Amino acid sequence: MPELFQQAPCFAPSATPASPAARRRLLAGAAALALPWIGAAPARAQGTALRIAQSTALTGPLGDLGSAMHQGAKAAFAAINAQGGVQGQAIELTTLDDGYDIPRALANVDKFLADREQFALFNCMGTPMVEAMLPKVLPSGIPFFAPFTGAMLSRVKGAHSVFNVRATYAEEADKLVQHFSTLGIRRIAVAYQNNAFGKEVFNAARDAMARLKLGEPLSGTVESDASNAGTTARQVADGNPEAVLIGLAGKPALEFVKAFRSLRRGTALYATSVMGTSAAVKALGPDAVGLTISQVVPLPTNVVVPVVREFQAAWKAVGATAEPSHLALEGYINARVFAQALQRAGRNPSRAAFVDATWSLKNWDLGGFEVNATGPERSASRFVELTLVGRDGRFIR
Repeated sequence: MPELFQQAPCFAPSATPASPAARRRLLAGAAALALPWIGAAPARAQGTALRIAQSTALTGPLGDLGSAMHQGAKAAFAAINAQGGVQGQAIELTTLDDGYDIPRALANVDKFLADREQFALFNCMGTPMVEAMLPKVLPSGIPFFAPFTGAMLSRVKGAHSVFNVRATYAEEADKLVQHFSTLGIRRIAVAYQNNAFGKEVFNAARDAMARLKLGEPLSGTVESDASNAGTTARQVADGNPEAVLIGLAGKPALEFVKAFRSLRRGTALYATSVMGTSAAVKALGPDAVGLTISQVVPLPTNVVVPVVREFQAAWKAVGATAEPSHLALEGYINARVFAQALQRAGRNPSRAAFVDATWSLKNWDLGGFEVNATGPERSASRFVELTLVGRDGRFIR
């Protein structure tokens, strides 16, 4: 049986552990604050749990990304379950680590598809992995909810069982290129990963530059093992760009930025949301300062936004010790959207009823984050904003 992560690795107890009863009260209180639509539910979920499955990177080159999103989702589901679940049914998330490796991800999905008790696939991670999963997932009819990729390959016209939440990489790249245009920056380089994710970012940036008449970008690719990051950094630096758009994630992103900063410290660097983790900023140290990153969810410390307040309450309730991050908030939001669709699907829903319910989420405001399901070829969210890494290593708008 797949390992069930009842508690994410960084959810450490405090020095004086609370009693089980006190912990349940804390979770229930957070759920009542954050989830008013289940406020009248019983104190704990009744009946058989609804099981959903996730293959993601908890280790490997992008383990910090997958772990953060997983922890955010677990915080949301813990709050929901403490308040009675959805329609009296708890949600149980089974997660398997794939290490950002396609064969391992496919093996995980095969296990999940063979398990008839798994209701849906939730927040599976990575453009290359999702691309490989889809030929197996689409014929099965299992709901494929909120895959963690901004690539268009998961936005398949007519594929109603696939529900994408996050804005696309094209929308992120477009936002960054529009920013360049506003600032009068014309000599632009794109450093991108030599996989489906990186190529999607490069193509979107090139298309946006053509539309805005900014010319052709300089470009360089980095392998997923980062083996040529230094060589590519020198190649890009030799092109004397005014700004570099980074379509990299994990180790390739870190190694490229360090190498490039050592060559041309004054050049402005811009990156997409997959690089926007606290772990990445910490690993870069001073080299992260001044980095501009597009984000697909609000600033996780901006408690003026209702969904951020609710996320922070759930984050504290499970005893999370990690810094609340954009990716953790994204995982939390995905779980909340899943629960809302499940609520609309009614008691003991079929997969088909749940899929229909996802497409009823039109102009739904999740406390400062709008979800608008228009069709499988479009994301349900188009939220993109730019953040800057300050001198203290924190993100600012």
